[in-house]
Amino acid sequence: QVQLVESGGGSVQAGGSLRLSCVASGYTISSGAMGWFRQAPGKEREGVAGIPTGGGGTLYADSVKGRFTISQDNTKNTLYLQMNSLKPDDTGMYYCAIRNRYTTWDQARNYNYWGQGTQVTVSS
Repeated sequence: QVQLVESGGGSVQAGGSLRLSCVASGYTISSGAMGWFRQAPGKEREGVAGIPTGGGGTLYADSVKGRFTISQDNTKNTLYLQMNSLKPDDTGMYYCAIRNRYTTWDQARNYNYWGQGTQVTVSS
């Protein structure tokens, strides 16, 4: 049974940093592609960052390029999202997910397993 558990969210002021973690069980993260999504109240879930099989060639939404970094630690079977220079627009529930192979990274429909999410709130 595949399970993803996110942690690391919280409340920070604009300009601050957070590091999100996503621990996978029942699945070896090095064997596939994964991503981070976020969803603000009243908005659709949007792709934030993606990492392909093997970890190379990371991808980011334009809104977070240069501020967020996706990475993975295969020894811990854990996916990370380092978020720096946070802005109020970054507020939302953040989810990690496992992507179907050979699909585009930023479409939620291409992901078949999701965590429960961790809340990030950035105040101005």
